[in-house]
Amino acid sequence: MFGPKAAFSGFSVDNLDKARRFYRDTLGLAVSDDGPGFRIGLPGEGSVFAYPKPDHQPASFTILNFVVDDIGSAVDDLRERGVNFKRYAGLEVDDKGIFRGGGPLIAWFTDPAGNVLSVLERS
Repeated sequence: MFGPKAAFSGFSVDNLDKARRFYRDTLGLAVSDDGPGFRIGLPGEGSVFAYPKPDHQPASFTILNFVVDDIGSAVDDLRERGVNFKRYAGLEVDDKGIFRGGGPLIAWFTDPAGNVLSVLERS
């Protein structure tokens, strides 16, 4: 019988040390070593596993979405921490890099391995 006790997602990175510092120091998340990689504690008691992959290719989709109360303040704070926000062809964003064209307000950025993350504000 299928009866899992827990579940978690994972993604690859090309440099564990850079990724660990980014998630811990830049984003302020709890990071703990776990076997060949590390576990990232997420808000709401979840976690995700980051593991090294020699032929790593960045995910072509958003791997983590961080829900915030005020996207403008979150973007400003992350910029002060050195995060650069992405702009995608065909999606108009404001001067902060926030897409306001329908759905939640959202701004995309990448981790050191090129994986796409976002901050979003639900209305």
